[in-house]
Amino acid sequence: MTKTDTQQLAGLLLAMEAQARAANNLAELGFSIANESYGLLGFRQALVLRGAGSRARLLTVSGLVKPSEDSPYLVWLRRAWAWVHDQVAQAPGWFAPAERQVRMPEDIEQGWREWWTEGVYVLPLRARDGGPLGWVLFLLDAAPAAWQEEALKRLAQTWGYCWEMLAGKPRRSAFHRWRALSRPWRLLLAAAIGLLMFLPVRQTALAPAEIVSLDARVVAAPIDGVIKSIHVRPNQPVKTGDPLFSLDDTTLRNRLEVARKSVEVADAELIAATQKAFHDSSSQSELALLSGRAHERRAELAAVQAQLSRVRVNAEYDGIAVFADPDDWLGRPVNTGERIMLLANPDNPGMLISLPASDAIALEPGAQAKLFLTVRPLEPLTGKISETSYQAMLSPEGISSYRLRAVFDGQDAGQARIGLRGTAKLYGERVALGYYLFRRPLATLREWTGW
Repeated sequence: MTKTDTQQLAGLLLAMEAQARAANNLAELGFSIANESYGLLGFRQALVLRGAGSRARLLTVSGLVKPSEDSPYLVWLRRAWAWVHDQVAQAPGWFAPAERQVRMPEDIEQGWREWWTEGVYVLPLRARDGGPLGWVLFLLDAAPAAWQEEALKRLAQTWGYCWEMLAGKPRRSAFHRWRALSRPWRLLLAAAIGLLMFLPVRQTALAPAEIVSLDARVVAAPIDGVIKSIHVRPNQPVKTGDPLFSLDDTTLRNRLEVARKSVEVADAELIAATQKAFHDSSSQSELALLSGRAHERRAELAAVQAQLSRVRVNAEYDGIAVFADPDDWLGRPVNTGERIMLLANPDNPGMLISLPASDAIALEPGAQAKLFLTVRPLEPLTGKISETSYQAMLSPEGISSYRLRAVFDGQDAGQARIGLRGTAKLYGERVALGYYLFRRPLATLREWTGW
């Protein structure tokens, strides 16, 4: 290399080292390593891996801000790096399978021909004590020159130092901290943990809950029809006799007119036959038939009148009308018995709790429950379980759950408003701490193993 080339190389190395020292975190350092080194090697692609050994994971790809972990290339890269690491672990540097005459697995060879170059230069990054930090892979068409390798070794020291400083001191795992304790301390700690497992604690479970009325009655459609109007608003107090909703009566009124005309025709035929029977004895046989037809028409008229009287539905008792948006009901066809709304007694509120079957604990009537409302999370309402279901059913969220009901304690009932939602904390019987911690893992183990 000429003197000018040497000076340019020195300036390039100083600029790259300055970029590495200016990084604020590992992501910025990896971006600098993968992109700033192009002026030194002219690679096709650079990859920065974080971690030691074949389990190192991709940190940066040159030219990309953030790699997509589910791309086909990166899925192949995880397999390819495990194989490449086994080949270069003892002697990192330039690695070209064709030159070393090594046989690649078929799936790796196919991806190599599609995505990688003839060879790859593998550069390890190490801490000051020699511990592994990461790897840098440069995809090159030919082996780098000697002066490029010397420059990379110098940069590897700088990159490793900056990496170590940015990553901070690695935390020792629980296993290493355990191994660092002396034998007496290990026995003492094991005994303390064993005794702690027998500490009695209350079983608890969390479940979504809603404040409902424990004294609520369903208001259903009395006949088949179409909702014409809703006379109340959601959560509106109503008195006995107040109108709630009305069904469209157009069809029934038409039927009523037809039934009335049918009655008039049947009566006219019956009168005519009766008058004719005074002069013609043979006409008397028609009187029974015409009389029955007249009674049938009157029965049809009475049935239509009865249905027409039920078109308007009134409240049969005092309460609060609980239902969704009225606009959702207008013009909607309904069947006889279909629920339109609830009439709830606001003076008897309670909790309706949907306890997921996967979180279920043993609960009996009288168990304590606390409701943390979404609107008042710091002021829980207390109550007691009054009713539990033995069969799980799907909740509105589509989760298999047990339905529980609870009554509020004392003055908390006055602070509960129907319709509010929150999270209920349920308290079961006291059990050992070990059972409390490992109950669900043991249940899952039994599902997997069948023990």
